[in-house]
Amino acid sequence: MRQPDHISEESIFVRTYLLTGGRTRPRHLLGLGTVLEAGPGHPGPGQAEECKQMQALCRERRRSVAELAGRLGRPVTAVKILISDLLDADALILPVADSYDSAEGGTAARPTEQLLAALSAGLRKKWPNAVSYSRAG
Repeated sequence: MRQPDHISEESIFVRTYLLTGGRTRPRHLLGLGTVLEAGPGHPGPGQAEECKQMQALCRERRRSVAELAGRLGRPVTAVKILISDLLDADALILPVADSYDSAEGGTAARPTEQLLAALSAGLRKKWPNAVSYSRAG
């Protein structure tokens, strides 16, 4: 006999609540595309198994918040809360990219005009009332 859907939804909610210790917001500002890599620290002894899984995934290669949530099958908000814990423990870190000018010989690929135009158009679409600045030229 199949159980009603609301029971399985309640169990998912309870599991998520326990997973995050009842917290509903991460301490760090993280977007879906925020990329993370494994750090030198370790998840605390009381942290969820998902924390160890996220660190192991990020040891393989850099991963985004969205990818980690998808791989774990957990809600993004819950994953962001756990990532915040791992960032505080230095178990995960936010990699810092080299600037274009500090790259070897200063010859690193720079963003194209097309990419910058697409980015600008996307930002204007999302925030149409924002002040616009253009290059003098």
